[in-house]
Parts: sequence; structure tokens; C-alpha cells
Amino acid sequence: MLDISLNQKMRHRCDGVGRRDFLRVGALGTLGLSLPQLLQHEAAAAASGRKPARAKSVILVYLGGGLSHHDTFDMKPDAPEEIRGKYKPIDSNVAGTRVGELLPLMAKTMDKTALVRSGAHNNDHHETATNWVLSGRFGSPFGDYPAMGAVVAHELGFQGILPPYVAVPRNPSFTWELGKSAFLGGRYESFKTGDPNDADFKVRDVAVTGPAAPKRVERRQSLLAAVDQLARDVRGNDQLATYDEFRGRAADMILSPAGREAFSLEKENDKLRDRYGRHTFGQSCLLARRLVESGVRFVTVNFGGWDHHAKIWDGLEKMVPQFDAGFSALLDDLSERGLLDDTLVACFGEFGRTPIINKDKGRDHWGPAASLLFAGAGVKGGKVIGATDKQGAYVTTRGYRPADVCYTIYDALGIDPHRTLTTPDGRPLEILDEGEPIRELFA
Repeated sequence: MLDISLNQKMRHRCDGVGRRDFLRVGALGTLGLSLPQLLQHEAAAAASGRKPARAKSVILVYLGGGLSHHDTFDMKPDAPEEIRGKYKPIDSNVAGTRVGELLPLMAKTMDKTALVRSGAHNNDHHETATNWVLSGRFGSPFGDYPAMGAVVAHELGFQGILPPYVAVPRNPSFTWELGKSAFLGGRYESFKTGDPNDADFKVRDVAVTGPAAPKRVERRQSLLAAVDQLARDVRGNDQLATYDEFRGRAADMILSPAGREAFSLEKENDKLRDRYGRHTFGQSCLLARRLVESGVRFVTVNFGGWDHHAKIWDGLEKMVPQFDAGFSALLDDLSERGLLDDTLVACFGEFGRTPIINKDKGRDHWGPAASLLFAGAGVKGGKVIGATDKQGAYVTTRGYRPADVCYTIYDALGIDPHRTLTTPDGRPLEILDEGEPIRELFA
């Protein structure tokens, strides 16, 4: 990350850094150096002869903390109370498929959704499991391998003026940021939007409003001039090496109406915004739809807080209705606009929850079983794939591991999961070292 100051008369913090007009090049707020550098890979991607893709874009709804499958999509009404919990299943619009009673809107949308009840792995640690499910490769808690969004940015580049990998409102985090680019470098990190449910939501240096617009334009032009000077002064830096070649495209992105338009949620009618839900998750889903509509290739919508070790009913009764509204609205909206045909939507967390309700009225981490949702880009809606045992503890059919899920997503985008990447020390490394697509999704 490179810091640039454009104001010589700044107030300073205790560390001597100005509080205002302090620009971190490469961060979202300023649309900095990582963005133009991504552009160099677009031409190479177009000429690479990849296989035909089912999907142009992916929206990944990531449920950080781990959704309780027992209380939502894999209910066990005949199990003892300490396993089945307090909720009852309800019928969906797909014969024979039932979901939890907190999901009445999803119950009306299951015909667009394929439900996989056999997600499985053997890790119960948040950060380790999150890096695994987001990259498809098992490593340390610190993120040894690039997340899918970063690989997509590396392999496919831009599809228009906006960055290829966007996190709404940011990457999932427990003790540190996850979903990162790892050895691919800072140029492939996600573009982070902030909270789209904030009353004054604007993406700084993209939104141009009111009488301050000329000053903002001048500020951005000053930023570009400052970066030009740094590009001449610094050689070999990962964030500066190819700046000059793509400076024009980056300037277009910073200043263009198209860039501002994609983030302008206020242009959506109130009825639709209400349908998504006036909360962070709902408005994040709406923003994701606008972003893929504008050409973003991979959007991660982060909805954390599912780590219900205690008082799970209180947590679920607050969060599941928000998920129900936002996710169902996303599928309906994409479908009505014709975007679901070439947008793959996936939804999962890092693991499921334990079958037995603990002494604190919660469920703990559980890697051996989880439910996953898929829709769009040729996915056959209304299907239920896989199953767990009578307690919802272990998969009784073929379990789908993180590599299988990531393989499916890469394959849908036309990316070869066995394509070789190169680490900074020159070591060749396959995107995935195992896995195969979940073929039942498309059959």
C-alpha cells in the first residue's frame, strides 16, 4: 500500500499523518493504483483461448461465521428436540422441498435455487476454513492462496470500466481481513464499497455530487499527477510497475459517469429497495445486482455474524429474516432483468453448526456438514443435491468439498482450475490441486 498526501497544510494525528486529504493508493476510497494495473491482463485473457463460459459474472453471498443448516435448509423435524431446535419446516414452491419457517420468501424462490445439502470438510476453525472455502485450497489461517475473486481478477480482468473483484461492504473478517489475493499481489485485492445501507452512502472519489464536484474532479486529477510523479521515481514496485500503460483507463474509471452510476443506489425505486430490505445485507445484494449489471465479474456480498455459540434463537430471529428478504429479492430481481441467465449466484459460509444444541442454547462450529445454495448461469432450480443423516451431522451421499465448490465456479466462468499461476519466487502452482465440478447442478 502506498500513501500519498496532496495537502501540505494538514492537521496531524499522533503518528504525524494528516487526517484529511491523505490518500492510500490501492484502497477503494481513492480508486488507486491497483485498478490500472489490473487492466494489463485483460488483453491477455481475451487471447488465451479459454473454454466457453456459462457465466459472465458471479455473486458470492458469504455467510461468515457459519449458518445453522438445521434451522434453515436441512431441518430434522423427527430428531430429538436438542437436535431439531425450535423451528418447524414449511413447504416451498418445489414439491417435496421444505425450508425453515423463518424463510417464507425463500420458500417462494426455491424453484430458482439448487440446494446442496452435502457441503463437507474437516476443519472447524473460522479463518482456516474461510480461506479454504474461498480459495479451494487448504492452508494456514493467514491465507496462503488467493481467494476466488482475486483469481478471477487475475484471469479475466475488466469487463467494462469497473474493477473485476468487488467486496460489499468489505471482505469477511474475524481477527484479520480474509478473501485476499495472497501471492498474486495487491493489484488483485477486492475493491471495497463500505456499507450501502448508510444514509450518506457514497463511494469516495467515484460519487460526484453537488457544488463540490469541480473540486473533487480537481482532487482526482491531482491524485493522478502525484501518482505519475511517483511512477517515475519508483521502479519495480508491484503497485507502480505498469501504471503508465493503463493510466488513461484508470482516469476514465475515476471520472466517468458509468463508474458513478453503478454505485448510485438512490436511483433505484423505493419499492424495490424495500423489497431487498433496508439493512446492510439487503442493500448489499441490491448493489451487487447493479455491479454485475455494469460488468463487474466477481462480487462478494459479506453477511457475517452467524457464529451463534449462545442464544442462537435470538440471533437467527434477527438475521434469517434479513437473509430471507435480501437473497430472495436478489434472485427475483436478477431473473426479472434477464441477468440470472449469465450470473452465477452462490451462497455458503465456512461450515455448518453442530447437531446438538449446547448448554448456552447455541450451536458450535461443524465442518462435516453444511448447506449451500446455487442459482443462475444454467443451474437447474428446484433441485436438492446430497443429504445428511437423521441428525444432520454427517453427509450420507457424496460430500462436496471446498475445491469442488470453487472448481464449479471457475468452470462456470470458463477458467481452467488447473491453470498454473506463478508465485513471486517463480514456483508454478495450480489454481486448484484437487476437485471436480458439481455436475448435478447443471444436469
